[in-house]
Amino acid sequence: MASSFAKMARQAEQTSRTVQVPKQVLDAPPLTIHKLGDQVLRQPAKRISKVDEAVRELARDMLRSMYSAHGIGLAAPQVGVHKQLLVIDLDPENAATPPMVLVNPEINTTSAALTTYEEGCLSIPGVYLSVVRPSEAEVSYRDEQGRPRRIKADGLLARCILHEMDHLKGVLFVDLVSDELSLNEELKDHGFHRDDVHSQR
Repeated sequence: MASSFAKMARQAEQTSRTVQVPKQVLDAPPLTIHKLGDQVLRQPAKRISKVDEAVRELARDMLRSMYSAHGIGLAAPQVGVHKQLLVIDLDPENAATPPMVLVNPEINTTSAALTTYEEGCLSIPGVYLSVVRPSEAEVSYRDEQGRPRRIKADGLLARCILHEMDHLKGVLFVDLVSDELSLNEELKDHGFHRDDVHSQR
């Protein structure tokens, strides 16, 4: 996890200064984060044809909304925008660490090794459940200037990227949970409906 964080920090330092915003909780975040049950979360996102100032401003608004919700990752479909755009910040308490912005991300390879880790999601607040994912991933994307990038991620960074990339396909982490009993209990306890889960198992 430490190696992932170091890689993230170095790469973000080079790319994301132009979209960096204050890491603070706003009384009125610019974007509404949709919740499980909203059909906008199930629509696939479209590739971004041109990385321009409008895309950068969307990334800034996503970051403002993410920080306000105490998150570390957010995908554009979660705010009702069906574009292939992710923002990630594993160090939200440190103002000096720039976030990552991933435009049109694509998975090149994932490791055969798998890890199980408890995940949560800003679109399903309060629900935390274990999900099995590859422990490493190599991802290609464009940064917020439109430049091609590639990152080899492991640990929490790999998991966060894969989690957010699922949103671009209309998949939520609860769709991947294998513990049916815990899934049902967590959803019920937090006011969500099992019928809104699209199991991928």
